[in-house]
Amino acid sequence: MKSFVVYQGLVAPMDRENVDTDAIIPKQFLKSIQRSGFGPNLFDEWRYLDPGEPGQDPASRKPNPDFVLNQPRYQGASILLARKNFGCGSSREHAPWALDQYGFRALIAPSYADIFFNNCFKNGILPIVLPESQVARLFDEVAAFPGYQLTIDLPRQRVVTPGGDELAFDVEPFRKQCLLNGWDDIGLTLRHADKIRAFEAQRLARMPWLGQRMVQGAGN
Repeated sequence: MKSFVVYQGLVAPMDRENVDTDAIIPKQFLKSIQRSGFGPNLFDEWRYLDPGEPGQDPASRKPNPDFVLNQPRYQGASILLARKNFGCGSSREHAPWALDQYGFRALIAPSYADIFFNNCFKNGILPIVLPESQVARLFDEVAAFPGYQLTIDLPRQRVVTPGGDELAFDVEPFRKQCLLNGWDDIGLTLRHADKIRAFEAQRLARMPWLGQRMVQGAGN
């Protein structure tokens, strides 16, 4: 997982409340067991005028020119500004996968669905919660200034506007450390690899027949 420390990026506004995970990545694209390839189908039903199928070349689709991510001024956006209750609906982890694989590193909204919020941290996306009044102000500024960028300073827990204003946000210390160091669940486990190997060696020394069973199981 990529670490997140201080990040600056172009902001795209998703001016809708209660955006659910089926809108973020529709159910027909959940058939893959791989954790890749979901970016082209992010917001698929809003992003294209024609229905798509898993594995279809995005170049063969008809983009919706009115959808925010298809507008030239938001090409390359990596910070998504959203309204309240973003990520509601089903608990599919494919939603943050799709956002990450499109290129989003951070989200800013007044609130999120709990499971989606937790899944973002596990996949290297920083979901920032700001008061509705501050989010509304950011929507106004994004609309007024093409190329609007924000700087997100995770160590100081600040969102910095182009004018230098700083908006404070909270983040749970353990999640913050994971993002700063790029630790996902596997990475956290591998931090204890030496202890795990030592435990396995000690257990095998006490119960050597386990090694024979493991060899037999591998042979089957």
